[in-house]
Amino acid sequence: MGVRGLLRRTAMSRPAVLMATMPGATALRLEAEAELRRRGWPVASAPAAADLLLVCGVPVLTAAEWVDGIEQSVPEPAVRVAVERSGQVAQALDAARRELTGRAVDPRGAGATDRPAHHREAADRPDAPRHGRAGRESAEPHGHGGHMGHAMGEVAGLPLAERADDRDALKLDQLHVPFGPGLSDWPAGLILRLTLQGDVVQAVEADHLPVPPGQRLPFWDEPWLRAARGEHVTKGCAARRRCAAHLDSAGRLLAVAGWEDAAARCRLLRDAVLSGASREAIGGVLGGTVRRIGRSRTLRWSIAGLGGLPAGRARAAGVSGPALAAAGDAHDRLLTWLRETERGLDALDDTRPLTWADRAGPRGLLDGPTPPSQPLLDVLPGLLTGAEYACARIILASLDPDVDELASAPVSGAFHG
Repeated sequence: MGVRGLLRRTAMSRPAVLMATMPGATALRLEAEAELRRRGWPVASAPAAADLLLVCGVPVLTAAEWVDGIEQSVPEPAVRVAVERSGQVAQALDAARRELTGRAVDPRGAGATDRPAHHREAADRPDAPRHGRAGRESAEPHGHGGHMGHAMGEVAGLPLAERADDRDALKLDQLHVPFGPGLSDWPAGLILRLTLQGDVVQAVEADHLPVPPGQRLPFWDEPWLRAARGEHVTKGCAARRRCAAHLDSAGRLLAVAGWEDAAARCRLLRDAVLSGASREAIGGVLGGTVRRIGRSRTLRWSIAGLGGLPAGRARAAGVSGPALAAAGDAHDRLLTWLRETERGLDALDDTRPLTWADRAGPRGLLDGPTPPSQPLLDVLPGLLTGAEYACARIILASLDPDVDELASAPVSGAFHG
């Protein structure tokens, strides 16, 4: 085999995994995260750092082209594997590792020409998501390590659309770049088309990949929507889902801000809540985590002041839930998620049925004319415009809209009790 082949084979025993989660696949994403954590496999932050592309869910229409583009950005020898149903993750990862190991031993079998022709053609079409050479930057063009670092690196290899005056009246190139699936800690299915001038966001257009027709109920809202259909759902079931959703959102924001250890603790607690752990088993760890995060001056300095959303502005836009209750910035929203989770522990085992008074899901009221994530998407352009790119990532994570909700029918008046 030789030394080089042996080193490649050893490296591929724990490949770096890039996850691309499709709309409707939140449950699969959680299952995959837990399996990767169990195996100790690293999670890649962008295509250029990945060995394996793990697609959770079924890409449909433009989503398939987007995933093809991401695959073209993963360096050789790259393997793409899809998981479409619960229980498939471990088997899919085992198969992918075997294939990666084989390619590492025989690199001649891992050339770009081995990829299906439709993958190559999709990346070359002008209407396809641009992830090729420029795609490694367009997927994640800027560094955001440490405690976020409010500066960004050089944007290389991207098409320059036009020039315009920046905030200092200087002529700078404007870049029109799509960001979406394939970024770590990114809302599933969300696409943001940003106009960047230097490191500053000048304009924002929010879009999303299509939600598969006939999909299951949005994972995080499922208890409330089932109750709206007339099914018997307990308050405890809803409380567990809300607490887990808040911990998931907090973990995403902390990871984007560079607080990986705190993010990992939130995700472990999330999984414990979903698996039925008792209040006694969770309370002490959660309390310590909340106190540690709340007391951190460094974290406050990193994210405070970003994405300020006063209550009046939020209410006028139709925002409800934690983003309205926080009535402040990214740091306020983080603490609101964590405090609501602490309060929610008391209801984990409540066997009473959900009633009209319980119609608020993790992101807000579910009986309005639009799902609660829609107002969060509506306020995004105003909050991101003028922010540095790295700060924009924090602002987005602090709102954490759920694209799955956009396919749900309104449930106004459907709750009983």
